[in-house]
Amino acid sequence: MGRRSLPLGLVLPAVALLALALGYPLVRQVVLSLQEFGLAQQFGAPPEWAGLGNYRDLLTDSGLWVVVLRTVAFCFVNAGLTFAIGLGLALLMARMSRPVRILAQCGLLLAWAMPVVAAMTVWQFLFDTEYGVVNWLLTKAGGDFTGHGWLLEPWSFFLVATIVVVWMSVPFVVFTLYAALTQVPEDVLEAAEIDGAGTWQRFVHVVLPAIRPVLLVVILLQVIWDLRVFTQIYTLQKAGGVSKDTNLLGTYIYTLGIKGGDFGTAAAAAMFMLVLTIVLTAPYVRLMLKQED
Repeated sequence: MGRRSLPLGLVLPAVALLALALGYPLVRQVVLSLQEFGLAQQFGAPPEWAGLGNYRDLLTDSGLWVVVLRTVAFCFVNAGLTFAIGLGLALLMARMSRPVRILAQCGLLLAWAMPVVAAMTVWQFLFDTEYGVVNWLLTKAGGDFTGHGWLLEPWSFFLVATIVVVWMSVPFVVFTLYAALTQVPEDVLEAAEIDGAGTWQRFVHVVLPAIRPVLLVVILLQVIWDLRVFTQIYTLQKAGGVSKDTNLLGTYIYTLGIKGGDFGTAAAAAMFMLVLTIVLTAPYVRLMLKQED
């Protein structure tokens, strides 16, 4: 009995902390999404029960679906670019000499460790309309980019946002995949080479299957993170972007709740975002479970 209770006793504290830290906010948000909760309720007025009214108003709003499509497209473009660049750099890092690899790792680590707000300040300066380094370099290269506003048009806004988000996300992917690549058995690669497998064949049939579990975890995390991007979009909007044309789900929820004062509908939108995240990540979770079996 003691042997059976020891693992349970060790797990229970962590489960209790998770239930307290994650369970209570989730339950509170579900309840809030079923209430009319505005500015009056913030000053002490009792909330009114709305039932599914907030969800009905939300789902019948055409603006929501535009934001959802924009968010999903932004998520998959950024996740795909981050994964491709990260995998390429990880493969390149595996072939570097030790001093060069350490230097590259230090640079990636500094980029990864930089606070988001500090990084966004630098990126705003780089793409500034009047004094931006990017406009100056492109003008020197022969283009007409004097006074060009990168954040005024949605396409160029999301181009800048993609550059920033990918730049911040790539180091994690590189470190994770490089660590996985170091665990690929050398004798298996040598045996494949002796059998006549080329570089591409060894990569496809030996390396990728060996690191597949790590690949699935990295893709899963990247989709979740890129789906709920907020700080980068919000900061670029404040720097000159048009909020209506550049909102993603994170900033859309913020606009409903903090700016609009409709916390009930904002909570319903947050629950919708949670369901969307589960739907988009379910295939990866299923693949991970199959891989484990």
